[in-house]
Amino acid sequence: MKNIADDEKARVLVCSLDVKSPKRAHEERTILSPQESAQELVQLAETLDMEVCDVVIQHRPAPDPATYMGRGKVEEIAQLVSEHKASYILVDGQLSPTQIKNLQDNVGAEVLDRTDVILRIFAQRASTKEGKLQVELATRRHELTRLTGYGTVLSSLGGGIGTRGPGEQKLEVDRRMIRNRIDLLTKELERAGKIREIQRKQRKESMIPHVSLIGYTNAGKSTLFKTLSGETKVLCDDQLFATLDPWTRKWILPSGKLVLLSDTVGFIQGLPHELIYAFRSTLEESLDADVLIQVVDISSPTWEQQIETVENVLKDLGAGHVPIVYAFNKSDKPIELDVAEIADEYKAIPISALWGWGLEQLSDQVEKILTANTEVVSLEVPYVMWDLVSEIRERGTVLKETYSNTGAKITCRLSRSDMARLSKKLPG
Repeated sequence: MKNIADDEKARVLVCSLDVKSPKRAHEERTILSPQESAQELVQLAETLDMEVCDVVIQHRPAPDPATYMGRGKVEEIAQLVSEHKASYILVDGQLSPTQIKNLQDNVGAEVLDRTDVILRIFAQRASTKEGKLQVELATRRHELTRLTGYGTVLSSLGGGIGTRGPGEQKLEVDRRMIRNRIDLLTKELERAGKIREIQRKQRKESMIPHVSLIGYTNAGKSTLFKTLSGETKVLCDDQLFATLDPWTRKWILPSGKLVLLSDTVGFIQGLPHELIYAFRSTLEESLDADVLIQVVDISSPTWEQQIETVENVLKDLGAGHVPIVYAFNKSDKPIELDVAEIADEYKAIPISALWGWGLEQLSDQVEKILTANTEVVSLEVPYVMWDLVSEIRERGTVLKETYSNTGAKITCRLSRSDMARLSKKLPG
């Protein structure tokens, strides 16, 4: 397989089907229109530093079993490949191995489907050891599905009972090698998962609230994470999947309350199942939060569909029950949109992560959810036990402090569990 990074601005064509079958559209759970989805694939191509020469959309009742696109359209694509000197055809769909081979034979360019493109972006962007393992696991699982069905193509012999051609033997060898590698990668990720589980347990025992940023790719999550946490090393780029590896940092709310803030990979329509499987432990850790902030690019023409896509993935991951705060990012950009009215409908907070607008209201909303199951209590803390004061400030919100000769009376908001634990430590 060619490495796109080796090409200098590879020229590509983006091809898509507008399938008019309601049954198929329901099965694929497509949310974006074919035109919107094709435009998103253009952005994915640009993320890979490709130059998109043309976009071809064909209306058909169903994909062609042999070439995905219809025969006449394939001839048209072959002509466009020749005219534009394109090296790749990017198809906005999931292709079978046979469809890829037939298309490549007919158009004279390498064919990548939507899953291939996303996997290549992930392979380029993964930086940590665990991230690279997750991407390779997803890639190997995808390769295994691509081997299926090539037995007759690879085999040049075989005809008698019990005989096997060299192609069939090669197919079995390739399958075994990939499965062995998948087993090895799975075990390595399980070891990393155990370390994550220990860290998660320690975080739960610390009783520090956990808030996680989620959203469609390129919605502005990393910019918001950087602004709220003060972390300067996180990459903030106007590209799809700019951040793959999860980040967790401290976030001090305006009241002084400490929370842990996590940023993770963005979602997208048609996110390959192999990637969801490989990144499941990372996603589950980030989604194991007390509050989720769904960052929505309100300036995008498909913002409603993006919300639906994210919520579908949350349901698939079993995180549909976690409280969500909607942050309508880039609220300074829309001109013909009444952002305030839409925000009222979704009970959302209009913000600009880049310029810092609306972040105080966002913080207040998060704290309101976190303090929903808390009570206001007054505690008498002697000076000899002053270390408990920092614990009170960390766990809860201090409302008032008054001092005497022996100690301080602290009025604060605490969870019932923290209140009971701290009360046992204090005299009287």
